[in-house]
Amino acid sequence: MPGRAPNKRRLGVDERRAELLELGLELFAAASYETLSIDAIARAAGISKGLLYHYFPSKRDYYTATVRLAADRLLNATLEATESDELPPLELLQRGLSAYLDFVERHGQTYATLLRTGIGTDPEILTVIEGTRDAFVDRLAERLGLGHEGQGPLLRLALRGWVGFVEVTSLSWLSENTISREVLAELMSETLVATLSAASLKSPQVTDLLTPDSSIE
Repeated sequence: MPGRAPNKRRLGVDERRAELLELGLELFAAASYETLSIDAIARAAGISKGLLYHYFPSKRDYYTATVRLAADRLLNATLEATESDELPPLELLQRGLSAYLDFVERHGQTYATLLRTGIGTDPEILTVIEGTRDAFVDRLAERLGLGHEGQGPLLRLALRGWVGFVEVTSLSWLSENTISREVLAELMSETLVATLSAASLKSPQVTDLLTPDSSIE
Protein backbone atom coordinates (compact mmCIF):
# COMPACT_ATOMS: atom_id res chain seq x y z
CA MET A 1 0.00 0.00 0.00
CA PRO A 2 1.31 3.48 -0.78
CA GLY A 3 2.59 5.28 2.26
CA ARG A 4 4.71 8.14 3.38
CA ALA A 5 7.17 8.70 6.18
CA PRO A 6 5.84 10.96 8.90
CA ASN A 7 6.25 14.59 7.91
CA LYS A 8 8.16 16.39 10.65
CA ARG A 9 7.65 19.78 9.02
CA ARG A 10 4.76 21.79 10.45
CA LEU A 11 2.14 22.22 7.75
CA GLY A 12 -0.66 24.74 7.48
CA VAL A 13 -4.24 23.50 7.44
CA ASP A 14 -4.68 23.88 3.68
CA GLU A 15 -1.27 22.40 2.92
CA ARG A 16 -1.85 19.37 5.14
CA ARG A 17 -5.30 18.80 3.64
CA ALA A 18 -3.90 18.99 0.12
CA GLU A 19 -1.19 16.49 1.04
CA LEU A 20 -3.76 14.09 2.46
CA LEU A 21 -5.88 14.35 -0.67
CA GLU A 22 -2.88 13.53 -2.85
CA LEU A 23 -2.33 10.46 -0.73
CA GLY A 24 -6.01 9.60 -1.00
CA LEU A 25 -5.78 9.49 -4.77
CA GLU A 26 -3.03 6.90 -4.44
CA LEU A 27 -4.70 4.86 -1.70
CA PHE A 28 -8.16 4.59 -3.23
CA ALA A 29 -6.64 3.74 -6.60
CA ALA A 30 -4.75 0.84 -5.02
CA ALA A 31 -7.47 -0.46 -2.67
CA SER A 32 -11.25 -0.46 -2.61
CA TYR A 33 -13.23 1.82 -0.35
CA GLU A 34 -14.50 -1.13 1.65
CA THR A 35 -11.10 -2.68 2.33
CA LEU A 36 -9.20 0.53 3.14
CA SER A 37 -9.60 1.34 6.83
CA ILE A 38 -9.20 4.73 8.44
CA ASP A 39 -6.36 3.26 10.51
CA ALA A 40 -4.55 2.21 7.34
CA ILE A 41 -5.01 5.68 5.87
CA ALA A 42 -3.58 7.32 8.98
CA ARG A 43 -0.58 4.96 8.97
CA ALA A 44 0.08 5.65 5.31
CA ALA A 45 -0.07 9.38 6.00
CA GLY A 46 2.23 9.08 9.00
CA ILE A 47 -0.25 10.84 11.28
CA SER A 48 -2.60 9.89 14.07
CA LYS A 49 -6.15 8.83 13.37
CA GLY A 50 -7.32 11.76 15.48
CA LEU A 51 -5.46 14.22 13.25
CA LEU A 52 -6.94 12.63 10.15
CA TYR A 53 -10.41 13.07 11.64
CA HIS A 54 -9.57 16.71 12.25
CA TYR A 55 -9.36 17.24 8.49
CA PHE A 56 -12.00 14.73 7.38
CA PRO A 57 -14.79 13.75 9.83
CA SER A 58 -15.19 10.29 8.27
CA LYS A 59 -13.74 7.96 5.69
CA ARG A 60 -16.68 8.80 3.46
CA ASP A 61 -15.82 12.52 3.65
CA TYR A 62 -12.21 11.73 2.81
CA TYR A 63 -13.17 9.56 -0.13
CA THR A 64 -15.65 12.12 -1.46
CA ALA A 65 -12.99 14.82 -1.34
CA THR A 66 -10.53 12.67 -3.31
CA VAL A 67 -13.16 11.92 -5.96
CA ARG A 68 -13.90 15.64 -6.24
CA LEU A 69 -10.18 16.39 -6.64
CA ALA A 70 -9.84 13.82 -9.43
CA ALA A 71 -12.91 15.24 -11.18
CA ASP A 72 -11.60 18.81 -10.94
CA ARG A 73 -8.25 17.79 -12.38
CA LEU A 74 -9.84 16.04 -15.33
CA LEU A 75 -12.04 19.05 -16.06
CA ASN A 76 -9.14 21.49 -15.75
CA ALA A 77 -6.89 19.42 -18.01
CA THR A 78 -9.42 19.43 -20.83
CA LEU A 79 -10.40 23.06 -20.26
CA GLU A 80 -6.82 24.29 -20.66
CA ALA A 81 -6.54 22.38 -23.94
CA THR A 82 -9.69 23.90 -25.45
CA GLU A 83 -9.60 27.51 -24.25
CA SER A 84 -8.84 29.05 -27.65
CA ASP A 85 -11.66 30.79 -29.52
CA GLU A 86 -9.60 31.00 -32.70
CA LEU A 87 -9.07 27.33 -33.52
CA PRO A 88 -11.52 25.41 -35.73
CA PRO A 89 -13.93 22.98 -34.02
CA LEU A 90 -12.13 19.86 -35.22
CA GLU A 91 -8.81 20.98 -33.77
CA LEU A 92 -10.46 21.90 -30.47
CA LEU A 93 -12.09 18.48 -30.37
CA GLN A 94 -8.78 16.76 -31.08
CA ARG A 95 -7.04 18.80 -28.40
CA GLY A 96 -9.73 18.08 -25.87
CA LEU A 97 -9.63 14.35 -26.55
CA SER A 98 -5.83 14.38 -26.40
CA ALA A 99 -5.90 16.06 -22.98
CA TYR A 100 -8.56 13.62 -21.80
CA LEU A 101 -6.55 10.61 -22.90
CA ASP A 102 -3.38 12.12 -21.43
CA PHE A 103 -5.18 12.15 -18.08
CA VAL A 104 -6.37 8.58 -18.57
CA GLU A 105 -2.85 7.38 -19.42
CA ARG A 106 -1.04 9.28 -16.67
CA HIS A 107 -3.59 8.74 -13.93
CA GLY A 108 -5.17 5.47 -14.99
CA GLN A 109 -6.12 4.16 -11.57
CA THR A 110 -7.32 7.58 -10.46
CA TYR A 111 -9.51 7.78 -13.56
CA ALA A 112 -10.93 4.33 -12.94
CA THR A 113 -11.57 5.25 -9.31
CA LEU A 114 -13.38 8.42 -10.40
CA LEU A 115 -15.81 6.51 -12.62
CA ARG A 116 -16.03 3.26 -10.65
CA THR A 117 -16.71 4.79 -7.28
CA GLY A 118 -16.46 2.50 -4.31
CA ILE A 119 -19.59 3.40 -2.32
CA GLY A 120 -22.33 2.53 -4.74
CA THR A 121 -25.10 5.05 -5.20
CA ASP A 122 -23.98 7.47 -2.50
CA PRO A 123 -25.79 10.74 -3.35
CA GLU A 124 -22.81 13.00 -2.70
CA ILE A 125 -20.49 10.92 -4.87
CA LEU A 126 -23.08 10.76 -7.63
CA THR A 127 -23.43 14.54 -7.43
CA VAL A 128 -19.69 14.91 -8.08
CA ILE A 129 -19.72 12.44 -10.98
CA GLU A 130 -22.86 13.83 -12.59
CA GLY A 131 -21.59 17.36 -12.11
CA THR A 132 -18.44 16.43 -14.02
CA ARG A 133 -20.48 14.98 -16.85
CA ASP A 134 -22.76 18.00 -16.96
CA ALA A 135 -19.70 20.28 -17.12
CA PHE A 136 -18.42 18.36 -20.14
CA VAL A 137 -21.82 18.59 -21.83
CA ASP A 138 -22.03 22.34 -21.16
CA ARG A 139 -18.55 22.90 -22.53
CA LEU A 140 -19.24 20.83 -25.65
CA ALA A 141 -22.47 22.72 -26.30
CA GLU A 142 -20.67 26.04 -25.95
CA ARG A 143 -17.75 25.06 -28.17
CA LEU A 144 -20.14 23.71 -30.82
CA GLY A 145 -22.32 26.81 -30.75
CA LEU A 146 -25.31 24.75 -29.65
CA GLY A 147 -26.30 26.47 -26.44
CA HIS A 148 -29.34 28.21 -27.89
CA GLU A 149 -33.06 27.86 -28.47
CA GLY A 150 -34.91 24.76 -29.53
CA GLN A 151 -32.21 22.16 -28.98
CA GLY A 152 -32.19 21.79 -25.20
CA PRO A 153 -33.50 18.27 -24.42
CA LEU A 154 -32.19 16.61 -27.58
CA LEU A 155 -28.88 18.42 -27.32
CA ARG A 156 -28.23 17.32 -23.75
CA LEU A 157 -29.34 13.76 -24.41
CA ALA A 158 -27.08 13.42 -27.44
CA LEU A 159 -24.02 15.00 -25.83
CA ARG A 160 -24.55 13.18 -22.54
CA GLY A 161 -24.67 9.91 -24.46
CA TRP A 162 -21.40 10.75 -26.17
CA VAL A 163 -19.72 11.60 -22.87
CA GLY A 164 -20.84 8.21 -21.55
CA PHE A 165 -19.40 6.55 -24.64
CA VAL A 166 -16.05 8.27 -24.04
CA GLU A 167 -16.03 7.11 -20.42
CA VAL A 168 -16.85 3.49 -21.19
CA THR A 169 -14.41 3.15 -24.08
CA SER A 170 -11.65 4.84 -22.06
CA LEU A 171 -12.14 2.39 -19.19
CA SER A 172 -12.11 -0.57 -21.58
CA TRP A 173 -9.01 0.73 -23.34
CA LEU A 174 -7.31 1.29 -20.01
CA SER A 175 -7.91 -2.28 -18.87
CA GLU A 176 -7.55 -4.12 -22.20
CA ASN A 177 -5.16 -1.94 -24.23
CA THR A 178 -6.05 -3.72 -27.47
CA ILE A 179 -6.01 -0.70 -29.79
CA SER A 180 -3.75 2.31 -30.14
CA ARG A 181 -4.51 5.64 -28.57
CA GLU A 182 -4.75 7.20 -32.04
CA VAL A 183 -7.41 4.71 -33.13
CA LEU A 184 -9.36 5.32 -29.91
CA ALA A 185 -9.26 9.10 -30.36
CA GLU A 186 -10.46 8.75 -33.95
CA LEU A 187 -13.31 6.49 -32.83
CA MET A 188 -14.38 9.03 -30.22
CA SER A 189 -14.17 11.92 -32.66
CA GLU A 190 -16.09 10.16 -35.42
CA THR A 191 -18.72 9.03 -32.93
CA LEU A 192 -19.35 12.63 -31.88
CA VAL A 193 -19.70 13.65 -35.53
CA ALA A 194 -22.16 10.79 -36.12
CA THR A 195 -24.10 11.71 -32.98
CA LEU A 196 -24.45 15.33 -34.02
CA SER A 197 -25.56 14.28 -37.49
CA ALA A 198 -28.10 11.73 -36.24
CA ALA A 199 -29.59 14.26 -33.82
CA SER A 200 -29.75 16.91 -36.58
CA LEU A 201 -28.05 19.44 -34.32
CA LYS A 202 -27.03 22.48 -36.32
CA SER A 203 -24.64 25.39 -35.94
CA PRO A 204 -21.77 26.79 -38.02
CA GLN A 205 -19.34 24.86 -35.85
CA VAL A 206 -21.25 21.59 -36.33
CA THR A 207 -21.42 22.19 -40.08
CA ASP A 208 -17.65 22.63 -40.03
CA LEU A 209 -17.25 19.28 -38.27
CA LEU A 210 -19.63 17.50 -40.63
CA THR A 211 -17.96 18.63 -43.85
CA PRO A 212 -15.82 15.94 -45.53
CA ASP A 213 -12.70 18.12 -45.33
CA SER A 214 -12.99 18.11 -41.52
CA SER A 215 -12.92 14.34 -41.07
CA ILE A 216 -9.95 12.81 -39.34
CA GLU A 217 -7.63 11.00 -41.70
